[in-house]
This record gives sequence, C-alpha cells and structure tokens, in this order.
Amino acid sequence: MAIKTLIKRSEYHDSVTLMLVARELSRLPGVSDAAVVMATEANKGLLKNAGLLTLEVESITANDLVIAVSGPLEILDTALAEAEKLLSGKQAVIKTGEFHPKTLRSAVRANPNANIAVISVAGRYAAAEAWDALHYGLHVLLFSDNVSLEDEIALKRYAVEHGLLMMGPGAGTAILNGVALGFANVLPMGPVGIVSAAGTGLQEVSTLLAKQGVGISQGIGTGGRDLREEVGGLMMLAGLRALQDDPATRVIILVSKPPALSVARTVLDQAALGDKLTVVCFLGGDRTLKVSETLRFTSTLEEAAFLGAQEAMATDRGETKQRSLPTNKGGEHAPVVHSRLQPGQRFLRGLFSGGTLCYEAQVIWHNLLPDPVLSNAPLDEVNRLPDSTRSQGHTAVDLGEEEFTVGRPHPMIDNDLRIRRLFQEARDPEVAVVMLDVVLGYGAHPDPASELAPAVRRAREIARESGRELPVVASVTGTEGDPQGMTRQVCMLEEAGVAVCESNAAASRLAGRIAMRDV
Repeated sequence: MAIKTLIKRSEYHDSVTLMLVARELSRLPGVSDAAVVMATEANKGLLKNAGLLTLEVESITANDLVIAVSGPLEILDTALAEAEKLLSGKQAVIKTGEFHPKTLRSAVRANPNANIAVISVAGRYAAAEAWDALHYGLHVLLFSDNVSLEDEIALKRYAVEHGLLMMGPGAGTAILNGVALGFANVLPMGPVGIVSAAGTGLQEVSTLLAKQGVGISQGIGTGGRDLREEVGGLMMLAGLRALQDDPATRVIILVSKPPALSVARTVLDQAALGDKLTVVCFLGGDRTLKVSETLRFTSTLEEAAFLGAQEAMATDRGETKQRSLPTNKGGEHAPVVHSRLQPGQRFLRGLFSGGTLCYEAQVIWHNLLPDPVLSNAPLDEVNRLPDSTRSQGHTAVDLGEEEFTVGRPHPMIDNDLRIRRLFQEARDPEVAVVMLDVVLGYGAHPDPASELAPAVRRAREIARESGRELPVVASVTGTEGDPQGMTRQVCMLEEAGVAVCESNAAASRLAGRIAMRDV
C-alpha cells in the first residue's frame, strides 16, 4: 500500500467542500483512504494517526491545503488528478436565475423587513460584517469564531445600547419566535425561555423539555465567552431582561459553563429582580451564590430541563407537582457489562461533537470516578490532554473545538474524524467503554446513524478480534420532529449494539459505572 500527497500552497476552500471531495475520493476504486484538509497542526496529527502523513507535509503551514490518498501505487496519480478536478468543480457557480445578494447592504435592500442577520464567514472578516449588520439595525447571530475578545466586547456594548441582540461570536444555536437558526431542533412553542452561552446546551435542554411535552418561547444563544469577566455577561443579561418582559415566557432557564464570579453575581441579581421562576444551570458550579424564592440551581442540563418542565407544568395547573429524574436506561446492567471486560480494560473514552455535552459528562465523571478525566476542553487546566489526537487514561474529547474544525466541517456535520477516532480507541486494549453524543436537527448531518452504526459494528469487531468486548454508550439530542427522525436514529444505533440513553447525563453516568473498577 502506497501513500501520495498533493500540496496546494495558500489555497483555501470551505470545509464542506473539503469534506465532500474527501468522500468522493474515498469511493474511487482502489483508494483505501483519503483526506483533504488544511495543514493545521491538529490535522497533521490526524493524518499521522491515519497513516497518511508524509515528510513533505510536516513542514507546510496551516494556510496550505493537503490532499492525501493511499492505495496501490498505480492509481494514486489518477486519484490526485480527480481530487483537483473535484475541487475545481465544487467551486463552479451554478446560475439559477435567482437573486443572491453579494453584500449585506444588497441583502438588506432586497429584504427590507428582515430584522436579523446570520453571519458565518472566516473569522478575520466576521467582526466587520457584524458591525455592518448592527449599523443596519439588525439583531445578529454570529456563528463565526476566531473573533477577538476586544471586538466581541465592542459589538455587544453597541448592541445593548441600541436594543439589539448580538449573539456570538461562536453562537451556534438560537430559536427566535419559533424560527430555528444554526444548529437547532424542531420544537413546540411553550412557556419556557432559555438564554444559553452554549449551543449544544441549548439544544439538550430544549429537546429534553420537548420530550416531556413542554415547549419554549425563545432560545437565545450568547456565545461561549459571554460570561467571562471581560465581557461581563452582556448578552446573558440582555436576553434575561427580554424574557423577564416577555408575556409568553413564564419560566426562564439560564445555561452556561461556570462563569466568572463577579458576572455570576450580576446575572443572579438581575434574575432575582424578576417574578418569574428562573432555573440556573452553571454546569457543576456553585449552587449557593444567591438565595431567592424565584431561583433554582442545578448542576446538569438534564436537571435544568426536568426542573424547568416541572415548574412550567405546575404554573399551568396552579399546583406543585414533584417529578423525579429518569433512571439510567440499562444502568442496572453496568456490573454485568463490566464483568465481561478484560482486566486491562480500565478507561472510558468520550468522543463528543457537542462541547457542552463534553463538559457535562466531565462534571458527572468528576463526581463518579476516582481518577481524573483528561480533555482538550477540561474542567480544570491541570487535566488538559497533552495531545488532543491521542487519548490517555480516562479521556473526553471535544471534536468541535477549534483545533479540529479549522479546515474541516464541524463533527455534527461530518462523522469522518469521530469514526477514525472510534477505530483508534477500539484498538486500545485499555479502553473499557466508549461514549458518543449524537445531535440531530437543522444543520446537523442528515442521517448520522447511517454512518455511526456501521462504524460501531466495525469498532466492536476490531476489539473482538483481540479477545475483548467494547461497550458503546450514546445519547441522542433531538425530537421526533427533527428531519433525521429520532426514533429511526435510535433504532439504528441500538441494532449496532449501542446502549442509547435518554440524555447526555444519563449516558455519562452509565459509561462511568461501566468503567468503574468496583461496581
């Protein structure tokens, strides 16, 4: 088997184009593997782990494009030529006769009633586009990241002064007046309003509400840095005030990783001023920051959703109704599964597409496991994974972190990176259990289980070939209304041997108990 690479200096294509070209290359007769990526350090590490890294690639920069193929030597030149042809073809402009504005100004002129701009461009251009949108009086969902903290602060201050929402940078999800923006799910309208500094956190909470028959009034994303001390929670506060004034919102849920202490106090002071029950989920954070009859504190997304639903239904009925969290699906079987493991199988490995889901899992594992969990997005910097491309001990990897998404699509769209990592974990004799999150909805992969289920089967075969069992646990964030079909996705995963749980928290508990030495 031979490997050949083609380097395109200073050539840029969007990540979806690179994904589609790589997929088509992989389908060519004789090609055993293919990658089409920007030459970031993380991508070089991934190429090395896949056996596709050559010496010439090691010295190039993140601005360069790499096309790598493996297979019989006689087909490689043809495959690389086909890659160039595919890249050229993907860039072709299809003329449909439909008007497509080329600038924000022309878009505003063509749509004078529009009141929001969704911006997804390379980070170095994103702030300028956001300023233009705000100056046109538009709310902004800034999907792009790689925006400086100084730009974020200035944009948000301007937005607050002018009564506008400036969601982001890095705001992947919002649901405004029933309209889903970015990664979001098909949800019923209802009495619960959510302000979240975490996209997948908003998705997990809103879909868990929907599974209990409770809808949302608004879902406002703020971007992950909003509750840092420098930013001051500007958009969390703006969203909170908007929901406090909104007659359709009767219960409010706030979601974030632990904020700066001064920002947390400011947000909670504002929450306590309102007369609406407010559920506060600062993941794993301090529950004792403020005492108020209108505040409820939770440490997981699951708790926040169930408490929010309880309060919403109690408000509807004018009564208090106690509800308990669901038990782990199959949790009672954790000791049985553990007993089938070999003595050397000791560690859990979480492969996440959702950063907040990765964080919630770590919160649960911190309280469940005696040993630390390493991560590229750790609870504490002391537990940072030295090399994000290789697991070590208990590991939780956020594959949606910027180091993995520069030059390749987000893992909610493209399963390739996670499948490669799954096979890597399957070959590790120390792995006791693998956990996956599967996120459905608009913008996500149209049929993730169609790729993940066969990959799980193959991963378990790899383990069995070495005399080991490989338990795989998963959660599915979504609703029955999502275009992927939640029941169908769950069934496909279960048929592949995956233990699918009702929530990310439940899956985390189950995976943790399987990995425990004493169960």
